[in-house]
Amino acid sequence: MSHLLPATEEHLKHLIACPTVSSESNLAMMAMMGDYLEHLGAKVELFRDATGTKANMFATLGPDIPGGVVLSGHSDVVPVTDQDWSSDPFALVARDDHLYGRGTCDMKGFIAAALALAEPVSKMTLRRPLHLCFTHDEEVGCLGARALVPELQRRGYAPRMAIIGEPTGMRLIEGHKGCCEYTTRFSGLEGHGSAPDRGVNAVLYALRYTQRLMEMAEALKARAPRSSRFDPPWTTVNVGRLSGGAAHNVIPGKAEIDWEMRPVQPGDAEFVKEALAHCIEHELLPAMRAIHPEAAITTEVIGEVAGLMPMEDNDARDLISRLTGINAADVVPFGTEAGLFQQMGLSVVVCGPGEIAQAHKPDEFVTRGQLAQCLGLLEGIAHSLAA
Repeated sequence: MSHLLPATEEHLKHLIACPTVSSESNLAMMAMMGDYLEHLGAKVELFRDATGTKANMFATLGPDIPGGVVLSGHSDVVPVTDQDWSSDPFALVARDDHLYGRGTCDMKGFIAAALALAEPVSKMTLRRPLHLCFTHDEEVGCLGARALVPELQRRGYAPRMAIIGEPTGMRLIEGHKGCCEYTTRFSGLEGHGSAPDRGVNAVLYALRYTQRLMEMAEALKARAPRSSRFDPPWTTVNVGRLSGGAAHNVIPGKAEIDWEMRPVQPGDAEFVKEALAHCIEHELLPAMRAIHPEAAITTEVIGEVAGLMPMEDNDARDLISRLTGINAADVVPFGTEAGLFQQMGLSVVVCGPGEIAQAHKPDEFVTRGQLAQCLGLLEGIAHSLAA
């Protein structure tokens, strides 16, 4: 076990006690981490969002020069509402080798390990910088990283590599699908249920739109690249929520659909968007406006996050392979912030403690064994920056 494990658990205890559900502020957690890192001599920058209630952090240990490694994790966690926990989800509980609490796996365990690493790194003479990057609102569309990456570029930051510490069971991940999330809203015309032809039933048009989405989901299977390593190998579409209506005898005038797609290749997203635009303009809206000229269909982009594309030349993958002995990199279907850092020009991999199967569930946990593996990797990265 790593000598940094006790410090990691102590950091994790304080991180879990910060209930940074995406709907709430993360400023208390950011202030706590910022004070600690500044005490170690790190250069710490906070980037608040437009509301002033959320912030990203970018901290640097070592020389202020290009290159180096970014260790990145998101500060927000998913809600615990309606989940049956056996202990307080916002209090770290240790049982055997397991550490329980909301975010232990996804992904405060990795952040705690990075904070524990910072103390010995602050005493090292680094030839290249170590950056710690902590973002907000990853769980609701990677909002923090989408704002932070262009700001880092504007300020001239040019790290060489990034390690995104999402839970992979410490497997080395070099690729994942993109994640595009949308809310489509239908505005029709309410009326009495006894005269359905005199209204525009927003729910029925939302159902027709959903049917078109499911047709696209089937069509995407035939577009899967022969070389696709993903499971499933094609771009997927999912409808997560459809709501509308108020009573049995009222024609619903409003409806909403929350849906997503996870592209394996850039052209698939445009394929879906073009088909949906044609459906709206030539099928749904003409029928709706024949009865009610003010009828409308609008789509809000919640988040369009690029996938992480496997690259033949990937310095981050090669570094981790050398440090861990892992000789194969994999791909996963879930999304992360990694693609945003890849667009910044960095070599990027995803590798972190915990299993994705534990994420978002009641009694979420990470094991001490996985944290120890993570710490071993991070210590190796630190020594590579000093060599």
